[in-house]
Amino acid sequence: MQVVSRGVAATLGRWRSGVLDLLYPPMCLNCDAPVATHDALCASCFADLRPITAPLCPRLGLPFEVAIGEDAVSAEAIADPPPFDRARSAVLYTEIARTLVSRLKYGDRPELARFCARLMVAAGHEFWSERPVLVPVPLYPMRQFRRRYNQSTELTRLIGRMTGLAHDPLLVRRKRQTRQQVGLTADARARNVSGAFEASPDTLARLGGRPVVIVDDVITTGATVKAVTKALQKAGVDRIDVLSFARVSAGTDLS
Repeated sequence: MQVVSRGVAATLGRWRSGVLDLLYPPMCLNCDAPVATHDALCASCFADLRPITAPLCPRLGLPFEVAIGEDAVSAEAIADPPPFDRARSAVLYTEIARTLVSRLKYGDRPELARFCARLMVAAGHEFWSERPVLVPVPLYPMRQFRRRYNQSTELTRLIGRMTGLAHDPLLVRRKRQTRQQVGLTADARARNVSGAFEASPDTLARLGGRPVVIVDDVITTGATVKAVTKALQKAGVDRIDVLSFARVSAGTDLS
């Protein structure tokens, strides 16, 4: 009976999916062109993404144009060593990545997180064997209320589901409201978020010795994830990595 029930459920699921596809045909997340499945880009838009792959800086995850040695780090990591251990991102912050992030963050399009999360799981593959706890960059409560959801939490939840990893959206809170980072210089961004985050008093007990992966939609100057890292370190966490969907490279307009 259980086998029959499962078969019936699977058939009904396929039928329901087919009906929904007829009513709401799958469209490209960027240009609305027809695509084969939901939560996908068309071939043309996908080709415009710039995936970040090796060779890359082992600390910041910035891509190198050519391989310069297994232990070589980027000039950015040498000039300003990050407080976290490693950062990885799925794609460079090109125009199409900017559009996806903007729609996810400001356009009330939480379904975009599914596409971004799939690419992020692949980008963070070095982290998963350590069974870390996924922690989103928190929003200030009033800002989250206005947006209806936190895009970083959506990404964290989906990555957790895809990898089987635990996630803790309440481990770190934003204790004061900060200005929007868009349009600020690197120094202004750092000042804006300095001291803005606080880890839970029982952080170490909740982690149980596991490392942390901070999850965000985009890394620009890195000011926000650095501030979250310092809050976790203040609570005693000593192994922290960072994962984002997109990453700004040198010379990219931050506006």
